[in-house]
Amino acid sequence: MDHPKLYNAKELKTAKGAIMIEGPVSKDQLASMEFHEDLVAFRVPDQQHKALIEIAGLPEGRIIIARDHNTIVGYVTYLYPDPLERWSQGKMDNLIELGAIEVIPKYRGASVGKNLLRVSMMDDAMEDYIVITTEYYWHWDLKGTGLNVWDYRKVMEKMMNAGGLEYYATDDPEISSHPANCLMARIGKRVDPESIQKFDQLRFMNRFMY
Repeated sequence: MDHPKLYNAKELKTAKGAIMIEGPVSKDQLASMEFHEDLVAFRVPDQQHKALIEIAGLPEGRIIIARDHNTIVGYVTYLYPDPLERWSQGKMDNLIELGAIEVIPKYRGASVGKNLLRVSMMDDAMEDYIVITTEYYWHWDLKGTGLNVWDYRKVMEKMMNAGGLEYYATDDPEISSHPANCLMARIGKRVDPESIQKFDQLRFMNRFMY
């Protein structure tokens, strides 16, 4: 499968100043930018910066960023699911995962996350993919936001809805281990019925046959 990537951008005006939402950006562009020290949700900033550069170099990898001048202040990643996860077991070349989304505290509440997703979906190539995201409450910044798991889940769902992702049921054990966890997905307009059927089979792998 080809993975065409069409660059899109929009300026977002916030109370803290205007920032640029853009992507997919190349690994060279990412390497030339500063990575904000408050982007600490997944790894220490230097390591996460390197991880984004690596993802951008993958054939299917997409990085959309929020940029304050030459400093990355937010990002969203898309790539094939981890080989250890069930979502990779179908070996579907048109299923990609929204792996991480992060925005520095300074710009939270300014719809940066929503706009990262909106810019992501401005590329027509996204209509060829099933895009999934697995939301686990233990990844959420409950302490930093002061929200409880249910309020955070509502915020997360609204943000994902901005990119066209909707809730999908699944029997995945990790997702089912807590009621706040969830699977969300967006099925592109050009995804064939066979791929949708395969995705449904991945969602429910623990059904017993009688």
